[in-house]
Parts: sequence; structure tokens; C-alpha cells
Amino acid sequence: MSYTYESYDVVVIGAGHAGCEAALATARLGLKTLIFTVSIDSIAMMPCNPNVGGSSKGHLVREVDALGGEMGKNIDKTFIQTKMLNTSKGPAVHSLRAQADKKDYSRAMRKVLENTDNLVIKQNEVAEVIVKNKKVTGVRTISDAIYPCRAAIMCTGTYLKARCIYGDVSQYTGPNGLAAANHLTDCLLALGIEVRRFKTGTPARVDKRTIDFSKMAEQKGDTNIVPFSFTNIPEELEREQVSCWLTYTNMETHKIIMDNIDRSPLYSGNIKGTGPRYCPSIEDKVMRFADKERHQVFIEPEGNYTNEMYVGGMSSSLPEDVQYKMYHSVPGLEHATIVRNAYAIEYDCINPVQLKATLEFKNIDGFFSAGQSNGSSGYEEAAAQGIIAGINAAMKILGKKPLILDRSQAYIGVLIDDLITKGTNEPYRMMTSRAEYRLLLRQDNADLRLTKIGHDVGLIDDERYNKLLEKERLIQEETERIKNVNVGAKKDIQKILEENGSTLLQSGVTMAELIRRPELSYEKLASVDIDRPELPVDVKEQVNIAIKYEGYIERQLRQVEQFKKLENKKIPLDIDYDDVYSLRLEAKQKLKKFRPESVGQASRISGVSPADVSVLLVYLEKN
Repeated sequence: MSYTYESYDVVVIGAGHAGCEAALATARLGLKTLIFTVSIDSIAMMPCNPNVGGSSKGHLVREVDALGGEMGKNIDKTFIQTKMLNTSKGPAVHSLRAQADKKDYSRAMRKVLENTDNLVIKQNEVAEVIVKNKKVTGVRTISDAIYPCRAAIMCTGTYLKARCIYGDVSQYTGPNGLAAANHLTDCLLALGIEVRRFKTGTPARVDKRTIDFSKMAEQKGDTNIVPFSFTNIPEELEREQVSCWLTYTNMETHKIIMDNIDRSPLYSGNIKGTGPRYCPSIEDKVMRFADKERHQVFIEPEGNYTNEMYVGGMSSSLPEDVQYKMYHSVPGLEHATIVRNAYAIEYDCINPVQLKATLEFKNIDGFFSAGQSNGSSGYEEAAAQGIIAGINAAMKILGKKPLILDRSQAYIGVLIDDLITKGTNEPYRMMTSRAEYRLLLRQDNADLRLTKIGHDVGLIDDERYNKLLEKERLIQEETERIKNVNVGAKKDIQKILEENGSTLLQSGVTMAELIRRPELSYEKLASVDIDRPELPVDVKEQVNIAIKYEGYIERQLRQVEQFKKLENKKIPLDIDYDDVYSLRLEAKQKLKKFRPESVGQASRISGVSPADVSVLLVYLEKN
């Protein structure tokens, strides 16, 4: 017998990284929010890698922070090592990455949720999203309790009908042995939602006391800490950092894998789900890249108060006895004790092309989806979708304009546009190469790009917004000053040029012209700039980038102008593509299926050619 309980504005299903950001966004925007989790102990759990950020993923975390999200603040509280990656390359691909104390990260996020006004946490499994007349009216749990709501956000991660597998062992559980969510998939299918089966995996955890670190290369953190959150000051985050370690597989490792490949569920057919191309299991790597004599293996601590070490780069679903042989063949792991076996996990997720750019289902009013339930992978991709789904659920209820970030504004925009426009046949991973305008979408300027938007939405307070305006003023004034500082061939100038291997001056130039030289920078020329003001580190960084890459930035801004013309050309929701003469049959079929919201989005759909876009533009102009 069903019982109806207190009603809420928003119900969030799942309390992983997507669910936490979604629930915090709606609650902070004043909406009464209920978040369900199969286990309160799994809030913001990190079931796989013990880190946040990394190449392109660090961009997402800083963008979430710039919009008013929590992930950046939480990793700043709980990191045990931090590092800026790709510093030998240009600023477009610099990416921040931090090792987390996994338990502390989860506890700290849970504390934030528990102490947020308008937010209630409940441990239970949601079995049904109740939809009447194509509109969400509530959710029903497995205990037959009904909670009326105005919007629901699905953030189920890898829990839907989850199955963990290694060798012949198959357990119908979620990650880390937690209960799977076995009922909601049937509801999704009944609602006409297309569901897929994806797979991901995790490596073994080994006992730190049984590792020979002398055979590995130590990987230390950075001395100068860069926070994920723009609200934090580097000096206040200083702490003793732990080391990670680098080792490699070898031909013996590969032989063990190949000799036992028929026992891998991936190759025996026991695993049906599609796995991630860009984060494959070790058996996948060995089989697909047979010419490689070795693969990197990172040994990473799981926290300050545990001896468990994560064997990064060696996720697997091979049987337990093969895992022991395989790991023991790696230098430094010869006598390692496995604390937790590696395993693959299969789970249900949706085809994301069924979603609008707001992450609301096209055919169900008030039903949103975010994170791995949309076919993406990673904590960071999940958090990014979570905050957007939360904001848009709130905007819908409050009767305000939705937040849609396009590909020229944020990596979040690239992520969501890729998912809803192109779809994905495997767990989607964010990469810098996916962003056409990555010189504009750097991790260092996420606040300059998005904090105003976060303020307009209501997640950034006036104090933080005013600090941003002051930062913008300082950057602009100093950039203009530098362009007007003339320097001649004086001894002190020539000395610095000589020390940095730069061509000596024959005549006067501006300071900006010197900064543009690859071997020089704003900082290296500080001693010869007598009128230089005292400025914060982040302002100096922006001034240096603005001057050094000015030509490239201006070129990308011109490209964005062209991009915006197509993005701003909206397509009516009721358009009949059969009336658009000269459209090819394939284009008509794809446009009917995807129902793009703009000409720009239509142009990115596979099967829609530039000629089809031209035909569509002519039709829209006439009508």
C-alpha cells in the first residue's frame, strides 16, 4: 500500500558527484530539495581512482567552482598531493590534478550537504519516477513511499542494475560491494526512454607494506600549490604532501595476460557492456597495443589513514589467480598483497541524445539526468553535468531563463553538446582535443568566463562577484600599461636577454613585444620594469597570457563570432522537416530524431552535411 509523504520542489536520485552538485545547486537557490542515496555512507564516494582533476578534467572542476559548485572547494580541503600537469606545454592544456584522501573527501562533502538549508538526505532506493501527462509529479521508493515533486534529477551513476565481474565471479552489486539499484531501469523503459549497457572497471588495491618502492620512480607534488577553488588562497592550503610512484608493466606481464585472455570476461563474452576507449583495462591495452613493450603503472595512496594503494593503469576483470600473477610481475609489486581485487562493473545508462541542452528529457517535462547515467565517465564530468541539471531544474521551477553554456564558453558546454548532439557509444571522457576553442577555455580563466554567469544565476554572492570585477580591472589596466612601456638597449635589459638566451636589442621596443618572445615572460622582465605595480599572482598570470598569446586569442575570438551566428539561429520546436525541400533523406531522418535547438547544433549532427545546413538556413530565412 502506497503512502504519500511531504512534497518537495526537487528530488535528486543518487548522491554521487553529479547528485551532490545538483542538490546543492537547487537547495542554494531556495528550492526545497530531497536527495536519495542507496547508502548515506556512499555520498560523494570515489569508487575508482583516488584523485580529482587531470588533463581537461581539471578544467571542468574549476568551471564548476566558477559557477558556484562544491567539488573544487572539497578537494582543496582533502587533497594529499596536488600537481599542475602539462606545464611544459602551452597554457591551453595546463590541467590541475590532486590526489584525495577518499574517506575525507566523502565525509567533507556529506557534511556540506547535511548543513545546507533546504536540503534533506534520505537513504532509500527510488523505483519509479511518476509521470502524468508527460510531466513529473513525484517519485516512488521500493518501500512504496511516494514523494510528490515538481522536478526530478536522475544521477544514478553506475548503480542501475549494476553487476561486478572478475573471472567467473559475478555479483549483482554496485561499486565497492554496495547495493545496486535494480528497479528504476524498468520505469525508464516504461516511459519510452532508450537504455544502454555500459561497462567500466577499477584496478586492485594493494597493501603499502608489501610494496618495494626502491624499484619505482617517486612522483612528488608541486611546491607551489594552485587551488581548485578560486575562493582559496594558496598559502592557506599548504600541508605535507604524500608521494605517488611510477613503475611499468613488462613483457612477462603481457605474456601472463595473453596466456589467460580466454579467461577474461571481456573476451569470453560474459561482459556485454561497452567499455571506455580512453581508459581501457590492462588486458585491453595489451591486446590492442601489441607493439608496446610496457605500460605506465601509477601507485597512488588512497588516503592518510590507510595502507591501501591504488594500482593506476591496471584495471582488470581477469580471475583472481591471474591478477596475482599479473601484478606480481610488475617491478616493486613482486610480493604485493592484494587487499581488493580488480573488477569490471556493468550498468544501465540512457542514450543522451534524448536530452535537451538543459539536460531535461525532451519528452518528459521536469525530468533531468546528469552524470554517468548519461553515458559519461569520471567524477568531474558527473559534477559538471550535475550543477547544470540542478541550475536548470531550479530555473524551470522559478520561471527563469535556462542556463545553456555553448562550446565557446566552457568545457562544460563542449561536454554536454557532445553528449546530446553526437551521443556516445562508449563511456564519454572529456579531453582537451574535443574543445575547438581551448586557448580561450583555459583552466586559469574559468572564473573570468563563468563567475558572472554564476552570479546571475544566484550561486555566487556579491562579495565574490565584486572581487572578480576588481581582478578584471587590474588585468585590463596592467595589460594596457605593458603595451605602452617602451624599453631600449640598456645594459640591464641586454643582460636579462642574454641570460635567457634571447636576441639582444638593436633598437627600442615595447615591453609587450619582449614578453611575446617564447623564452621571456612578464615575470622574467620584472626587474627592469620600474613602474610595475604589486599585483596578485593570478593577475600576473593573466597579464602574461593575454600579451604572449594575443594574436592567437584574437584569431579564436573571430572564429567564435562565426560560431555564434549559427548557435544564435534558433530552430522552431514545431518545425516540419518534410517541408524543408532539398534536404537529403538522411538529414531529414537525423533532424527529426535529434530535434536540434539551433542551426549550430544541427551542423554537428552526424549525417547532416554543410549543404543541408545551407538549405536549412535558407528555409528559416524565408519562414
